[in-house]
Amino acid sequence: MKQQKNSEQLAESHRNKLRAAAIGGAFLMAMSAVGPGFLTQTATFTSQSGANFGFAILICILVDIVVQLNIWRIIVVAGKRAQVIANEVFPGLGYLLSALVAIGGLFFNIGNIGGAGLGLNVLFGISPQNGAILVATFTIIILIIKNALTTVDRTVQVLAVIKIAILIYILWIMKVPYVTAVRHSFAPTKVNFYSIVTIVGGTVGGYISFAGGHRLLAGGAKGTADIKYVNEGALTGIGLASVIRVMLFLAGLAVIVTGYQLDPTNPAASIFKYAAGNFGYKFFGLLLLASGISSTLGSTFTSVSFLNYALTDKASNKFAKYQRILTMTFIIFSTIVFYFIGQPAKVLVVVGALNGFILPIALAILLLATHRQKIVGANYHHPLWLMITGWTVVVFMAYASVEAVINMF
Repeated sequence: MKQQKNSEQLAESHRNKLRAAAIGGAFLMAMSAVGPGFLTQTATFTSQSGANFGFAILICILVDIVVQLNIWRIIVVAGKRAQVIANEVFPGLGYLLSALVAIGGLFFNIGNIGGAGLGLNVLFGISPQNGAILVATFTIIILIIKNALTTVDRTVQVLAVIKIAILIYILWIMKVPYVTAVRHSFAPTKVNFYSIVTIVGGTVGGYISFAGGHRLLAGGAKGTADIKYVNEGALTGIGLASVIRVMLFLAGLAVIVTGYQLDPTNPAASIFKYAAGNFGYKFFGLLLLASGISSTLGSTFTSVSFLNYALTDKASNKFAKYQRILTMTFIIFSTIVFYFIGQPAKVLVVVGALNGFILPIALAILLLATHRQKIVGANYHHPLWLMITGWTVVVFMAYASVEAVINMF
């Protein structure tokens, strides 16, 4: 009887741990997806395309659903990190995937750190460079302390509440052209493939695709029995990110339709300053700080996880000895580059496009893995609708990426 009770307690503890990991993964993915890059990209493309940019937002949300449900599911069913799965699909492919994701995450992190530094500059007048150093120090402490994953989860959740509250206020005081936004989102008069590749890459591609799946894996999820936590976490994260995406687009559109020209050096700040004057500008600083910190945490955690090829507990413990050093190096390097080079707005837009190129490659690799029994098991069958929509996204994003390059020249 006592043994049965202990067994039930362990099972309940495991379920609670997985549920916490699913919610943690949801917030980590969602807040990584709507960081400084998304703020900058949305403001930039809304000023260029107006209501037509709503179509790119809609595509982004649809791609997000397909990509996250596929990638989270495959990672958890296999019980392995994406790069390990890729190596089993074809030897050496995992190292290529690691390089693409880690390098993309590293450069995106320059913009994340820089964005948070700019946030402190707006709030307190601290120079963006010194602000970046403060943010880097703060995020390093969170990521290397004991029980770091729990601390990351709580921090990101608080930052999410701050973001949503600020955007609700801005939309409340602005006159938003909802009808125009909806009409052009579903029937755009012009399609800008570069904006689609950039916004999808910056909010779904690169490291962001794997943030939730790797977080859930780190929380102990493994095998088909834990798929329900995949759905719970992925759909929560997608819903949260989508709400913030739409709110920011509407805020930008409300400003654009008045004929106001955004400042190209800091387009997102222009939206808030126009909407609520200096008070709104301070709000933007808080939003940018929250976005920068949450995205830095997501980028660093996920990118560093792509350097871990351990398959056993012993090997994982060995990697853990180097994880703190890698984490610190990742953030410090990003901070140094920003400190001496700057221009985070340009970096965020360009790297978003780069991540758009990575997305079809990464998704194709994991979809191929579903056909390998040694990876997903003999009894697992990937849902047909996820397989079809997954390959549709691969083809569409590959096509959109090529179109974006052609239109650049």
